Amino acid sequence: MNRVGDLGLLIGICLLYYTFKTLDFSIIFTLVPLFNKVYFTLIDVNFLLLSFICFFLFVGACGKSAQLGLHT
Repeated sequence: MNRVGDLGLLIGICLLYYTFKTLDFSIIFTLVPLFNKVYFTLIDVNFLLLSFICFFLFVGACGKSAQLGLHT
């Protein structure tokens, strides 16, 4: 299950870098209001980009700490 956490964390970090072009949290936190209404379409469904990033970071954190069904 640790690999699920690794993959979620990797996707979340890659999406952060792709969106904000940095991994510095002080810069990301100042830029978040500018990306508040940014959507992307996946299989004809619109997703809020920040929610998608947070979901993958959450899956990564849960997988790495073996919580919420990601434990054996």
